[in-house]
Amino acid sequence: MNYKIEITKVNKSRLSEIDFDKIPFGQTFSDHMFSADYINGEWTNLKIIPFSNLSLSPVNLALHYGQSIFEGMKASKMTDGTPALLRPEMHVRRLNASAQRLCMPDFPEDLFLQALHELVGMEAGWIPQKEGSALYIRPLMFAMDEKLGVAVSESYKFLIVTGPVGPYYPKPVKLLADTEYIRAAHGGVGEAKTAGNYAASLYPARLAMQKGYDQILWLDAKEFKYVQEVGTMNIFFVINGKVITPATTGTILKGITRDMSIQILRDKGYEVEERLISIQEIVEAHMDGSLQEAFGTGTAAVVSNVELIAYDGVDMPMPSIETYKVAHLLKSEINGMRSGEVEDRFGWVVPVKRETAKV
Repeated sequence: MNYKIEITKVNKSRLSEIDFDKIPFGQTFSDHMFSADYINGEWTNLKIIPFSNLSLSPVNLALHYGQSIFEGMKASKMTDGTPALLRPEMHVRRLNASAQRLCMPDFPEDLFLQALHELVGMEAGWIPQKEGSALYIRPLMFAMDEKLGVAVSESYKFLIVTGPVGPYYPKPVKLLADTEYIRAAHGGVGEAKTAGNYAASLYPARLAMQKGYDQILWLDAKEFKYVQEVGTMNIFFVINGKVITPATTGTILKGITRDMSIQILRDKGYEVEERLISIQEIVEAHMDGSLQEAFGTGTAAVVSNVELIAYDGVDMPMPSIETYKVAHLLKSEINGMRSGEVEDRFGWVVPVKRETAKV
């Protein structure tokens, strides 16, 4: 289905004001955004408009009771200059899985993809060319009912905003395996990409940073025994040449970069296990020298090397980052597919096409 999206362009672009050599993550935004409203059971008011502030009631339901979800995506340019997306259909499916868990309406997959192509096509000049940089894409949906009372909203706002970004982690990270705070429990919303998950992580992450670490390595909520994920990415370990990552058992975000990494590695002949992995197994592998690599994967982080894990008062430095083979391979493959320099054997790269009927 081809939707009619009304387009209002800015009078003057801000693009000339941007220094692409200095673009801190998440602080610069492009000229336009997509907006839609869920009213009376349908998505309407489909528009691409200048990036601008919103008007919200003080009793907006999302502000009080947390019906708010989002996604994170990236667009990059291939070597011939064509803007391209990476597995966009997976992001809208995960968005709708989050929506279902928070009792929110699905956003039509075909409308999502059409709006995405149109918006990114318009903002193609905002895509940085520098390696490690990209146009970050943030789809989000939140409740819009104006009332107090714990209840499901009947109206929603959906937006897609974009902005150029540099690397999320410009250097390897130090992780603290936390044994006091938890991220998610079975039956909760750990698998959903909802705002409250991230709000709950801020305090323990701050405590970790005050101790000299970059992020939390979350353990399970029941026993503080099994590794789950990092605050901003899924986690992988290489032990004796075998790649191991925690299974997605309902408390871990089903990372799209995680899924790509598993498929790439298996295609390359690596043995990859998705299973429960205890923090004690990591400690023992570190002690006997079989822990060869630790790295995280995510849309923002792509592939980020871990240089140290702390647990139970002991810092465990990882092997020299220069010896990492698996993490380097993954980063090269994913970035290479984005640029077109590596063959896209999986059909993940989607060139941007603008097909919307303009008003």
